[in-house]
Amino acid sequence: MTLSADRLTALDAFIIDLNRASAEVILPLFRADHGLEDKGAGKNLPRDTHAAFDPVTEADRGAEAAIRRLISERFPEHGVIGEEYGEDRPDAEFVWVLDPIDGTRAFISGLPLWTTLIGLRHQGRPVLGSIGQPYVGEVFVGHAGGSRLLSRGGETPIRVRACANLNDAVIATTDADACFDGAERGAWLQVRAASKLARMGCDAYAYAMVAMGKMDMVIEAGLKSWDIEAAIPVVEGAGGLVTNWRGEPIGPNGGQMVISGDRRPLDEALVSLRRSAK
Repeated sequence: MTLSADRLTALDAFIIDLNRASAEVILPLFRADHGLEDKGAGKNLPRDTHAAFDPVTEADRGAEAAIRRLISERFPEHGVIGEEYGEDRPDAEFVWVLDPIDGTRAFISGLPLWTTLIGLRHQGRPVLGSIGQPYVGEVFVGHAGGSRLLSRGGETPIRVRACANLNDAVIATTDADACFDGAERGAWLQVRAASKLARMGCDAYAYAMVAMGKMDMVIEAGLKSWDIEAAIPVVEGAGGLVTNWRGEPIGPNGGQMVISGDRRPLDEALVSLRRSAK
């Protein structure tokens, strides 16, 4: 079954409601007493591994609970996959994929670079997504009909920008030292050396900046489904591309990822990335 335009319009409006509901939980806890816990504690992991410190806050859990509650009230037949509370009917026709706070490390550091990621699968395929940053008043929403930014200044269509080659590209990754293994880090360093400018620590906010035409590429690894699925419709709706490190579509389980606004620098970057593709 295809997703009708009327149904997509209704779901598009609903994803805005979900962003409002999550923001009501998160914002009072940002730069406040957020109840930090370390999910990595007691796992006996080396302190230099990315997973050794795995923060979660009351905002993460409360926001996901609020989103799930609203989904169950409005669409009880829909499934949900979330970072904090796991899977509920993951094989349903419609499945919401949630990361209530992507960038919890930024959140606990008081930096407004965290986002709320809300994606929707229809028959296993990402069809609608949002990247919300409520502290600065932004929600990026996208689907096959296009992508747009909702902000305090109103609603604006967004589009990726042209970038002729990797030497002209502004690229990003979250944390090259923590998120990449040795071979992956080497591939990243090759791409970074060829680029014009690289930024770190932006998490999924960098995805939105590619969709908005302010950056050109984001390279990540070790992602879960909730880290990336919401961004796929936003980026693709703005004219961009989302692939794995082989240049293939991202599967339902995340992994290695490249987001690019223009195919030309993507093709150049994949020359290096394919050597470390998994």
